[in-house]
Amino acid sequence: MDVTTTEAAPTMRALVQTSRRGPSDLTLVDDAPRPVPAPGELLVRVTAAGVNYADVMQTQGTYGGGPAAPYIAGFEAAGEIVAIGEEVTAPPRVGSHVVGVGRGAFAEYMTMPAAGVLPVPDGWSDAESLGIVLNWATALAALKLGDIRPGAVVLVHAAAGGVGQAAVRLAVHHGARVIASAAPTKHATIRALGVEDVLDGSRADLAEEIMRRTGGVDLVLESVGRSTFATSLSVTRRVTGRIVVFGAASGDATLSTHDLVFDHQVHVIGLHIRALASAVPAFYQQLMAELLSLIAQGVYPPGRPTVHGLADGPALLRRIEDRLTSGKQALDPWA
Repeated sequence: MDVTTTEAAPTMRALVQTSRRGPSDLTLVDDAPRPVPAPGELLVRVTAAGVNYADVMQTQGTYGGGPAAPYIAGFEAAGEIVAIGEEVTAPPRVGSHVVGVGRGAFAEYMTMPAAGVLPVPDGWSDAESLGIVLNWATALAALKLGDIRPGAVVLVHAAAGGVGQAAVRLAVHHGARVIASAAPTKHATIRALGVEDVLDGSRADLAEEIMRRTGGVDLVLESVGRSTFATSLSVTRRVTGRIVVFGAASGDATLSTHDLVFDHQVHVIGLHIRALASAVPAFYQQLMAELLSLIAQGVYPPGRPTVHGLADGPALLRRIEDRLTSGKQALDPWA
């Protein structure tokens, strides 16, 4: 009698979001199906997964275009290529290390579109490369869209976060004067980047203090939303000033045509780095090339993320939700 056996499909450890009720419903499983790369994709053994505020929003169902529960959480990671899908032209080699984005980064394995990955810079660990395609790309795009130039006055909200610290470094590199807002416990981190004007983002007279120090700012990088947006509008120089909005950590703010015509005659620009990469790939590739050049020049140093074990993911997302972290945060799926 013939006995036919079938090999079980490979599985992996992963963090699965089971609801839209926030990080508390993020569950560690050890039997998630290992993904298979589709045409144009790479299969990556994840060694470090970046954790971003957008991950918190996805667990709450408030991130535009985010996945529906249940899903493997996370979208930014670095790691080793272990398989290459069909239709990948000029592929990186199996065994090489890349950083990129895709679905399901909080897991031992994930797939990434091959067209969007970058090689981990020589001499850098995988974890140190986290942020290139998201945090630093967003910061550089915001400054470019904001027409950064030497002598400009730039206000960076949430300046101690991953994008915030990148924006501060880049603005200083471009010769701008930076005004930073952050919680008082994070001021030393920002001052270490060469910024003297660091203010408590929650102070009631924030707008008045910024105006006292600057007389008005040329560019605001706005990622906080409801709690800072009125300040951003009131301190931006009329007619020539710009506000680049790329987040709303404290909730959505409102802006009317009446506001723009009669009260705040400023340029307001929305930015989502993955939408930019899709809609204007040539501009995105220019950003990537400039970031690689900045790495070569030493302007963009290796990242120093705080790395946590995969099981710590739910607690870490709650801390990010409560704005209790500073700098880049990451998960090690194998720890």
